[in-house]
Amino acid sequence: MDIRAEASAGGGGDAGEFGYRQELHRVLRLFAVFSVAFSVVSITTGIFLNYAFGLTHLGPVSIWLWPIAAVGQTLVALILAELSTRIPLAGANYQWAARLVGPRYGYLVGALGILYSAVGMPGIMLLGAAPLLVTALHGDASNGRLLFGVAVLLIVLAFGINIISVQLAAKVNNVAVVTEIIGTVVLAALLFGLFVGHAKPVEHGFEILGQHATQPGQSLFYGIVLASLIGVYTLVGFEAAADMGEETVDARRTIPRAILLSVIVSGVLGMITLIGFTVAIPDPATIGSAEVPLAEISTYWLGSTLTSVFLLVVVFSMFALTVVAAAANARLIYAMARDNMLPGSRLLRGVSAGRLTPLPALVTALVICLALMSYGYLNGNAFGTLVGATALIPYVVYFLTVIAYGARRHRLDRLPGAFHLGRWATPVFVLALIWLLTALAALVLPSEFRSAVWVTLGGLVLAAFWYVVGLRARLRDGAAGPPRLPDAAESVTQVSEGRA
Repeated sequence: MDIRAEASAGGGGDAGEFGYRQELHRVLRLFAVFSVAFSVVSITTGIFLNYAFGLTHLGPVSIWLWPIAAVGQTLVALILAELSTRIPLAGANYQWAARLVGPRYGYLVGALGILYSAVGMPGIMLLGAAPLLVTALHGDASNGRLLFGVAVLLIVLAFGINIISVQLAAKVNNVAVVTEIIGTVVLAALLFGLFVGHAKPVEHGFEILGQHATQPGQSLFYGIVLASLIGVYTLVGFEAAADMGEETVDARRTIPRAILLSVIVSGVLGMITLIGFTVAIPDPATIGSAEVPLAEISTYWLGSTLTSVFLLVVVFSMFALTVVAAAANARLIYAMARDNMLPGSRLLRGVSAGRLTPLPALVTALVICLALMSYGYLNGNAFGTLVGATALIPYVVYFLTVIAYGARRHRLDRLPGAFHLGRWATPVFVLALIWLLTALAALVLPSEFRSAVWVTLGGLVLAAFWYVVGLRARLRDGAAGPPRLPDAAESVTQVSEGRA
């Protein structure tokens, strides 16, 4: 593939430029693609799942770890934004790794990406949406069997929307941007106003934002590491905009904007939300141990009826996140199967002629999600297993992708008019690498996340098994994998030879 020829083809990044037939329909514009990334990041989901964890291990001061994660992830987003201008294809991280380094490297990144969605979506439904929905409907949120049944129903419905069409999934997601803001930022601002106006008595002032408290026998440093989960877990998934690259209009210009906007907007709105909820805590000692801590805070100030309405809005935001995460995961499976990298690739690369959706990939992703949801439920430590793994796996993927970028970027052409880091590329790369190594250490070393490490290793063992019994022979015979992205020097040689 000649990069200069590719650049001259315009901003769309048609799949034909990369040797594929354009099978998916280009219907998504900037707001829709931004909505995909913003919803997958989902400050609503991350805060509702992890707020109590931060309070328990560090106290209210834990919210100030959020901007650290926001800055670190913005560095990563800058790198992915540049990569999205070069390779705007479905299954973004897999495509970037495979074309920059090679198909084996890409397979590793892609396998981790499939595993990430497979644990992330069940974790959100089982630990977030289900208990919130049951609480809002005044059910028993401590009934594990009920929560499991509700979670299964929600995730099947989310995949069903994707099976109907990507346009329907996009419409659901566009609405979710509004509900995301209402369910977190508006609620937090309202609570902040009630606190400032002394609508109800509390025994603290703004000094609560600086209070810290660790578990007995736990060091302050260890508490900081654990509490960092709230930002580390939440501010991921922004590259989902790039996963929709083959369905985006003017992809090379639209996707970088969507990636960066989603991280920046999520970072700012998330901080506002955390401040609003934290100052409104009536009693830190009881809130940290509540079944749904943010619901307890809201109920204290607003009453149960209005709180139930807000919780339903939050549930819809979490549901919409699963809708778009299902779309992104299916497109990753589709992209890898298109390159003959997966078992059953001939089936998995199929696209429904009527709906223009990767139907076999969607069904396969749903089956995997249901299997891992069942494992998390039966294992007894669903939080450590599903939430911990959902945080760990994307950082491994980011680390591998950033390494690939650092190794190859200086040998790649710059596309005219496309987003480009220029002279800032090296410092951004170095700082992003430092950040990712720090985040990975925080997610691997604590014993609380040990089950997440085992889930990740288990997924890698399965991926290695398929590589040994099937994929290695395909790669050796040249029957699998995308072509490696050529160096700038190779492109110049190709162009010169063509003119000769």
